[in-house]
Amino acid sequence: MSSHTAHPTPTGILVVGGGLGGVAAALAALARGHSVVLTEETDWLGGQLTSQGVPPDEHPWIEQFGCTRTYRALRDAIRDYYRTWYPLTDEARGRRDLNPGEGRVSRLCHEPRVAAAVLDAMVAPYVAAGRLRVLYRHRPVAVAVDGDLVRSVVVEGPDGERAEVAARYVLDATELGDLLPLAGAEHVTGFESRHDTGEPSAPEEAQPDNMQAFSWVFAVEHRAGEDHTVDRPADYEAWAAYQPPQWPNPLLSLTAPDPRTLETSTRDFIPNAESGPVVADQSKDPGDKELWAFRRVLSRAVLRPGFALSDVTIVNWPMIDYLPGPLIGVSEEERTRHLAGARELSLSMLYWLQTEAPRPDGGTGWPGLRLRGDVMGTADGLAKAPYIRESRRILARRRVVEQDLSFAVRGEAGAVAYPDSVGVGMYRIDLHPSTGGDTYIDVASCPFQIPLGALLPVRLRNLLPAGKNIGTTHITNGCYRLHPVEWNVGEVAGSLAAHCLEEGVEPGQVHEDAERRSGFQEELVRAGVELAWPRVGAY
Repeated sequence: MSSHTAHPTPTGILVVGGGLGGVAAALAALARGHSVVLTEETDWLGGQLTSQGVPPDEHPWIEQFGCTRTYRALRDAIRDYYRTWYPLTDEARGRRDLNPGEGRVSRLCHEPRVAAAVLDAMVAPYVAAGRLRVLYRHRPVAVAVDGDLVRSVVVEGPDGERAEVAARYVLDATELGDLLPLAGAEHVTGFESRHDTGEPSAPEEAQPDNMQAFSWVFAVEHRAGEDHTVDRPADYEAWAAYQPPQWPNPLLSLTAPDPRTLETSTRDFIPNAESGPVVADQSKDPGDKELWAFRRVLSRAVLRPGFALSDVTIVNWPMIDYLPGPLIGVSEEERTRHLAGARELSLSMLYWLQTEAPRPDGGTGWPGLRLRGDVMGTADGLAKAPYIRESRRILARRRVVEQDLSFAVRGEAGAVAYPDSVGVGMYRIDLHPSTGGDTYIDVASCPFQIPLGALLPVRLRNLLPAGKNIGTTHITNGCYRLHPVEWNVGEVAGSLAAHCLEEGVEPGQVHEDAERRSGFQEELVRAGVELAWPRVGAY
């Protein structure tokens, strides 16, 4: 029987959601001496980096600048994990910019389980000291609100047991912005209208149910001469025939639109093919033409010769983008159906690769493809959770719109410089096909800032977004949703909550008072948060 505590557990700061933003928020508050309760729906911290199985998508200058000091510490710790525990070649071990997977999508492609271990290590001292309590496998189910203040959040565990946590500040770091409707926070979903935002790429009418596809990714290796073919999925025939709107062919294939040109392009897929030296730079090449190397997370070439029988690569391709419907704004029954459908699509893609994918020798299928569930921390081989690209978004004091940072609009002037900047980010506006039938929207952008106003709800005084739920639009979410930006947003949210507790002020006062805001920005700079970019180009 479900129940919740009669007396809420009190804490200064509650962070709901243990993804990258949630962990960064918790660490920022903890570093300033505060106690934190952190909840997470899965049994891994890290969200898109770990439980969702996606190597970091980052800008080309990430090794020099363009992220917070703590995000860089995370990247360094991941590399050190490989140097400490893996039998690397001398050449690989000596690389300052070690890329364990030699993947083309990022300069740091690594196994999800390694990032999970590193994040556990980063929070471990605070757990040991009793200053951080992590409630794994808990999801929010209710929020108590008193006027414009959130008083407590009820979270439910795996056996239906409930706990109520009261907090002075509540941070929503969930993947879908789950606290926003529970708290009655003003928010938006899907596509805003051009009339509303003025964005060149927006439609004439708002489309609140039109959201980017989500994906259920998986990891594979290839064992030549072995047969690891999975059972034929029950809905395989339906998925094999499924052709999305504006798509040149059925989804299960190696052919898909090029995101930047929309021209039809057939990718290469050859397990364990020699890829040569890889320097990932998405400003020059998105890296998706060779799918085996695209999101490879462990390369045999960096390991002692003969140690590994195969590379390990992540399948997170357009061909597994789930388009029949979103996870937001639907009934629980429909949501469950979409989640099951996404898993079935991914398994159908695997089965197609194992049985029907064209090979260079004229044959079909790679039966030696073997699911690596251990890389994902699962028994079934798929990631613990779906990869979420788009969340509910707060109606914020400052909304980031396309014309703030589009290179076509801003040109050499660069992105809008916000006086309330609390961080930086960079990525193309990269929108995947959507549940409303849209194909890619891919827009060159300028290196941008994160305005503090985008983290402040228009009404609620002690609820802060700490992830993809900040005040962007459907379009600008496409470049604010990536790993280093989500971490930066979370770190600022945690720092702001701590600052407000220490100073006896509210977030709105920090934002409105130029002197207070400047003081908070100075605190962020001392903590290693970059507020502005050096002169760099667009992509």
